[in-house]
Amino acid sequence: MVEWTHLPGLSPYPETLAAMEARANAIAAGTADEAIWLLEHPPLYTAGTSARPEDLVEPDRFPVFDVGRGGQYTYHGPGQRIVYVMLDVKKRGGDVRCFVRKLENWVIAALAEFNVRGEIRPGRVGVWVERPDRPRNADGSVAEDKIAALGIKIRKWVSFHGISINVEPDLAHFGGIVPCGIRDHGVTSLVDLGLPVTMADLDAALMASFARVMEAPPACQSPDVAP
Repeated sequence: MVEWTHLPGLSPYPETLAAMEARANAIAAGTADEAIWLLEHPPLYTAGTSARPEDLVEPDRFPVFDVGRGGQYTYHGPGQRIVYVMLDVKKRGGDVRCFVRKLENWVIAALAEFNVRGEIRPGRVGVWVERPDRPRNADGSVAEDKIAALGIKIRKWVSFHGISINVEPDLAHFGGIVPCGIRDHGVTSLVDLGLPVTMADLDAALMASFARVMEAPPACQSPDVAP
């Protein structure tokens, strides 16, 4: 049983983080069901365990929070769907890399509901979209933008933190950091791609595709093939 919860308004970061950790501990102890929280945060930056100080370009722009998840600097703010996943990883095969790949494939499956082809790139955690409408890169490859970021932590085989998917955030807010430490590619959103997708639309797509991707047998799918 996975309990889905929509948190209204803009959820304050420290309080939400504390509640998420408490829920993950309860799941590990067997006293609570697995949970997925869907929410938005006020504008802020988070620093994962691999964050580099030089990637915080404007340290005074928004509050900055050091967090225990993997990854580097990320932005959270209104118009971005945050998906906190408190799930039993051992029950889903006990392979952390496969679990992360499944989370990425889950996002890809949800984006496909809007005819957006999300893709995975080796060495770049998250979900990317090609931008043939933009000038090609210096090496001749098609320009790419990141549409979803992912960073999790696992304690006692229960995951927490999770995914951020850009629906209609202010993309200029990403300028205060080097998102995920990647300088050679940009950031986009569903609305930036010209799609009038609402937060409720995305939530419905995530809920519809969850069981098909996350509850499937543990074998990971190819990074180049959407589910």
